[in-house]
Amino acid sequence: MITMIAIKRTSQKYGILLILVLMCIVFAILSPAFLSVSNILNILNQTAIFGILALGMTFVIISKGIDLSVGSVLALSGLVAASLAQIPAQMKMYQNLPELPFIFPVLAALLIGTLCGAINGSLVAFTRIPAFIATLGMLTIVRGYALIYSNARPLSNFTPQMNAIGSRFLDIPVPIIIYLFMFLVSYVLLNKTRFGKNTFAIGGNITAAEVSGVNVQKYQVMIYAYCGLLAGIAAIVFAGRVGSVHPGAADGYELTAIAATTIGGTSHSGGVGTIGGAFIGALVLSVMRNGMTLLGFSPYSQKILEGVIIIGAVIVDMRKNAKRG
Repeated sequence: MITMIAIKRTSQKYGILLILVLMCIVFAILSPAFLSVSNILNILNQTAIFGILALGMTFVIISKGIDLSVGSVLALSGLVAASLAQIPAQMKMYQNLPELPFIFPVLAALLIGTLCGAINGSLVAFTRIPAFIATLGMLTIVRGYALIYSNARPLSNFTPQMNAIGSRFLDIPVPIIIYLFMFLVSYVLLNKTRFGKNTFAIGGNITAAEVSGVNVQKYQVMIYAYCGLLAGIAAIVFAGRVGSVHPGAADGYELTAIAATTIGGTSHSGGVGTIGGAFIGALVLSVMRNGMTLLGFSPYSQKILEGVIIIGAVIVDMRKNAKRG
């Protein structure tokens, strides 16, 4: 009896990790190329962009919110950064602008991402608009402005510094290094700071958080601003890795980020979630896509399976919350 209880608790706590390991074993058996170093690095490299978005989404969902705008914010941040990182060429957006130091496009992307996130947080905190509606509106507004800003054209021809983001350092793709660094930063913020503690408090019981002295509105703005900041970082990674940015970039990435966070065990009921879970959830999606591609499955089949996994994760989450209640 004790053994069965222990097994059940272990499966609940490490279930998603066990699923990831099982998937890796199955794909490794069916495709010997799966466990090659180059393919493993490829999986992590493919995970980096939406994985960074998932880190920010974890904070938002733990606070019992949602951010549907991160894909559009990535696109706009990336376009502005791209327009400031172009080398002199016929298709350069700002013909009279000299070649700028790399720090300028980076700061521009971070500023735009943080600003969009702060606006989302302000709408949620001060107008009490449901986060779904506020961020859905921001998704549409930002995507529209991205089309206007770029005149609906892609931007490319970047400086060597921007292109270096898509290269390798010590034979490791730079996007992976940035992703792992932001994972560590997010882990510390969520688990070792007042910011993280109050994020859990707001998601667990917003009324109790207010009564205990938490400035709920301030922290809601900060939570969404951090999510936007990570969207700006993901925009730089996207631009450097892809080599161009178009106004339709990252379309649907917000759903992938939400999926990774949900699969990783972050509860949409608020107050429950981990950065490690988001990391594993993002890997589950990437491993599934990569393995199915190696086995010759169509991208459409991958979408179907991804949807099934998301629904399953939410059902498990709801059953956990029902038992907890």
